[in-house]
Amino acid sequence: MIAETVCSAVSAAGLGIAAVTAYRKRFLSAARIAAYSLVPVGLVMTGVVGWLADTAFSPTAWAGFGVLGVAWLLFMTTRAVERRGGGTRKERKAAARAAQREAVAPAASAPSLSQGSRPAARPATTPRATGSDDDFSDIEAILKKRGI
Repeated sequence: MIAETVCSAVSAAGLGIAAVTAYRKRFLSAARIAAYSLVPVGLVMTGVVGWLADTAFSPTAWAGFGVLGVAWLLFMTTRAVERRGGGTRKERKAAARAAQREAVAPAASAPSLSQGSRPAARPATTPRATGSDDDFSDIEAILKKRGI
């Protein structure tokens, strides 16, 4: 009897934490916490805590299996949402920071008005005599501009 009371108290505390987490707009974490907190009640209701006594035809045991099924469904749903959403919050922040770093040109971080930063002299381009070379001159200019 004391085990059932303890499991119920742990589940109630977990559901309270899940409610606070959901209030903070962290619904994925709240659903996962709710799933964890339903496991002790499900184990008590299935009779695992009471050593599986008379569980085969007990409506309470089958209700406990239903609660465990809901907990498992919450686990799987949160994992599926997490995979579609791009991972955890830390991973999304790291990806956003990496994308922001890539968006900035490498020379943009160097100070532009210092004494040592003078623009490099551009090599003189020679006009091409043949028409087929003119087709690739634009591509060469783009590649040189990108440093390739």
